Order: sequence, then structure tokens, then C-alpha cells
Amino acid sequence: MKKNIAILGSTGSIGSTSLNIISKKKSLFKVDTLIANSNYKKISKQILKFNPVNFVIKDYQTFVKIKNKYKNKKINIYNNFTSIRFKKKLDLTIAAIPGIDGLKPTIHYTKISKKMLLANKESIICGWNLINKNAKKYKTKIIPIDSEHFSINELIKNYKIEHIKKIYLTASGGPFLSTPKKKLKSVKPSDALKHPKWNMGKKISIDSATLMNKILELIEARKIFNIDYKKFDIIIHPQSLVHAIIELHNGTLKFLYHFPDMTIPIANALFDSKLNINDFLKTKPSEIKDLQFLKADSKKFPSLNIIPKLNKYVSTPIIVNAANEILVDQFLKQKISYNSIMTYLFRVLKDKNYKKYAIQSPVNLQKIYMIDNWSRSVTKKIIN
Repeated sequence: MKKNIAILGSTGSIGSTSLNIISKKKSLFKVDTLIANSNYKKISKQILKFNPVNFVIKDYQTFVKIKNKYKNKKINIYNNFTSIRFKKKLDLTIAAIPGIDGLKPTIHYTKISKKMLLANKESIICGWNLINKNAKKYKTKIIPIDSEHFSINELIKNYKIEHIKKIYLTASGGPFLSTPKKKLKSVKPSDALKHPKWNMGKKISIDSATLMNKILELIEARKIFNIDYKKFDIIIHPQSLVHAIIELHNGTLKFLYHFPDMTIPIANALFDSKLNINDFLKTKPSEIKDLQFLKADSKKFPSLNIIPKLNKYVSTPIIVNAANEILVDQFLKQKISYNSIMTYLFRVLKDKNYKKYAIQSPVNLQKIYMIDNWSRSVTKKIIN
């Protein structure tokens, strides 16, 4: 019997990779629901290729155009994901809507899915307690599919927390690893988007350049695995072949190595690691050689200085995430400089009202949005 699958964020990098995997095993999956924002071309292609039962399109103008174009086709086209009524649980949902926009649908689909594959950082950072609560209540299995968290999950599953001394998240160092610090002040968005190893969206590419993506991944790992921040560290690994390392108290270290392609963690999660990756990847991994591991420099990557602040107040991660989203967007629009991204972020954390919002417990969506909105608002004021 085919597994019914939903993909939240079907036109993005994760969504497109997931659909590419599914297209090679059509006999095993039925694409039930796809959710996208406004990419008219990709939405049209996905409708024709995958014939989903439902397609949710957030952008109203795109929704109207698609609905009119496919009015004679047997497909339900909605402008809001809550309009769909499911008669039974979905077998799988891949949650990959970027930003805070992904939080509400991720929480909703956790209730109606047997298995959730999570790739949305912001949902985990801001609303993990709500996602996890629903997962336990509705007996939904959660599997992280970011390469780092997929790797940590694989590495620690046979160990108790007390056996683990340290968990290392590896960062490529981005496009400016070898760039002298003094030259970073003249960096343009086009320079920062040239990631040496991964083909990613604009926002995450900038986060990779500033190393902010690792700060966000560290927050994710803390929440998903319920492991104290003190056990985590970030190191530079330019080859992007080792995605996480665990150091055990018995003196040994273990790492998970795989080619830098998101097909590997996604396919392994979809097939419970029972697959031949050659069915999906043309590129073969190179020999295991020249693996470098370097200390991350907090002078070059000042985002690392955020780590000690993360555990001080319960909602600091929400504030950091929201401020960073605004700052990256402003940098991409060339309204602020590359170096000022972190300068402004630290100014948010020094704002007179910061503690008032940081101590608020994110017990529901209203609280999360309140904290998130304050952070965005104060960030915009600081910039202007």
C-alpha cells in the first residue's frame, strides 16, 4: 500500500529534493498534500507531475491564478492549510517551510501525521515544546532531517546522555573562511551567497557565512535531544563531509560521514535507513581523505559569542532567531552591511526591554508570536 505524504514547503530546496526522491519510488508513495507560497512555475510543474490531492498556496494572487488554471483538474486548491479535512492520519509529513511561517502548519500536521520529518529550524527553535507535546499526545514519530541533527540522532541512539562528554556540530566556514577579517566590511550579498559546498536558499546561505546557522542548529539540537548547551561545541570542517561528532567519556570519538547532499538524510528518514542511496544519487562520495577540523574563531565569527547567552532566559532563542531573520533580509536588500548583522543583533540583546520578553515562557502560539514580534520590531527600530 502506498504511503500518503504531505510536504510543507514543496517548492523550496528541501521540498524539491524530497519530491525528487519520491519521483524515483512512485510505487511507494502517494503525494497527498503540498504547501507552497508563490512560486507559480514550480507549483504548476508539481501539480502536473505529482497530481496531489490537495495543494495549499499561501500567496493569494498565485492561489487565484493556479485555481483558475487547474479548475478542470481533479485537485483541491486552497489558500489556507486549515481548510483541508483529513479522514485519516497521513503516513508522512515533511516540514520544510522556512521562517516563523512554518511554525503553525508544523504544529498542526504533527497532530495528523504518523511520522514528521522536521527541517524547519524556526519551528523547532520557537515552538519545540508545542510540537513535542503534540507528538507525544498523538503518537507521532519525530525525525530531524537537517544533516547535523540527522547525524547526531544516528550517533547517540545507542548511548545514554551520561556516556556522552561532548557533541560537536561541524560548520563549513562558508565562503569567507579564508577571507581576512578586515576585508569582510566590504562584503556584498552576492559574495556571501556563494557557499563552497551546499546549494541552499538565500537566508540560510547568509547564515552559513556568519556561522549563525550553527547557532540556530545548536539551539535545535539542545531542544530535540534534551541535552545541555554545555555539552555542545562548534568546529570548522571545510570539506562538509562529517556532519557531527560525539566524544564519549570512554576516550573515543565517533563521527558520521556523508557526501554534502540533503538527499542522504532525507532518503534515510523516508526509508528508515533501509535503502540503496545509489537509487537516488548520481554523484558518488570521494575517498575519505584530507579531513580538516579547525577551531572556530569568535573574532571572525562573532555569532559564537551568542552561545553563552542562550541558556540565560527561556525565550532568548526566539528573540535571536527573529532579529537574525530581519537583519539577514536587510543585508540581502543592501540596507545594512555584512559586519553590522551581528553588531545589530547584540544591540537587540542589550535593549532595555529585552529581559521583559526573554523571560516569557513560550507556552502557546500567542506568546511565541508576541516575543517574535517584539524582537522584529525592536530590530527594525535599531537599524533605522
